[in-house]
Amino acid sequence: MDVQIIREEKNEMEFEVDSVTIAELLRQYLNQDSSVELAVWRREHPTKNPQFLLKTKGKTPKKAINDTISKIVKELDNIEANFKKLK
Repeated sequence: MDVQIIREEKNEMEFEVDSVTIAELLRQYLNQDSSVELAVWRREHPTKNPQFLLKTKGKTPKKAINDTISKIVKELDNIEANFKKLK
């Protein structure tokens, strides 16, 4: 995953990701975090990468992203373990 930071402030960050799938996954999980005020993405044109806007309170945007990625990885590991049990 390629991430390009466009703008970063104390409680706000704009960045670009190279996948709509990643952008939507991050949006879904970030909006579950109580310290996230706003997590949205947009794409100017289908040939352009999605641009993400993240606003937080109580933790930095980078911390919110790291926590979210850890949560996603944990859930994926759990899903993988459950599938292995089915064999």
